[in-house]
Amino acid sequence: MQTLELRNVNKRFGGLQVLQNINLKIEKGEFAAIVGPSGCGKSTILRMISGLEEPTTGEVLSNGVPITKPDPSRLLIFQEHALYPWRTVEKNVGFGMELAKIPEKERKARIREVLDKVGLDGFQNYYPHQLSGGMRQRVSIARALVMNPEVLLLDEPYGALDAITRLSMQNELLRLWKGSGQTMLLITHDIDEAVYLADTIYVMSPRPGHIIDVLKADMPRPRNRNGNRFVELRQQIMDHLDIGTYSI
Repeated sequence: MQTLELRNVNKRFGGLQVLQNINLKIEKGEFAAIVGPSGCGKSTILRMISGLEEPTTGEVLSNGVPITKPDPSRLLIFQEHALYPWRTVEKNVGFGMELAKIPEKERKARIREVLDKVGLDGFQNYYPHQLSGGMRQRVSIARALVMNPEVLLLDEPYGALDAITRLSMQNELLRLWKGSGQTMLLITHDIDEAVYLADTIYVMSPRPGHIIDVLKADMPRPRNRNGNRFVELRQQIMDHLDIGTYSI
């Protein structure tokens, strides 16, 4: 498994400074989250860790080695599921294994196993348009899990879901992560989601984004959203983000 680290990272797009002096370290098997206002560079951090972007200055490291390109051990899941509408659930989930030329027998066995994990057993032959939004996002997660990644990078994966489905999917994600040994990094605008899911929460400033606080969600799971510590952490984050002055 992988320890992820950003050291003195700055990122510019032309004349626009997006990230400023980012330092963070996510230990192997940890569940971390980043919250902050729109445009502060949260997604850019994920893209650098995935290998899709490079820092302008500074280092992005996996187990102490610079990340210079994408790697199947680190997979990125977006808010939009990006499923192929002409492929069935089974074919969507198995697409990466097809590209990797994994034998069909092994592919089918791994697909069955991961669909059972995400609660989609029996939906192998359905097409994306036949599924609810929550089910399509499960397929997207299954497509990542079937590749046995060491790191899952989640870019607002539940942002397009209704509130009830979102709560259900949060619990499902915790169930999948627990005992897996995987490292998880979640980007979210939802403060409650960050406090409910993560061990460590990085709070970012408006652009140019820098880390203004690192909070430890030192609570047992499952977490009581109305418990004293939960409410305290939520308020700390809201105070940092100055909720009411601008919207996140």
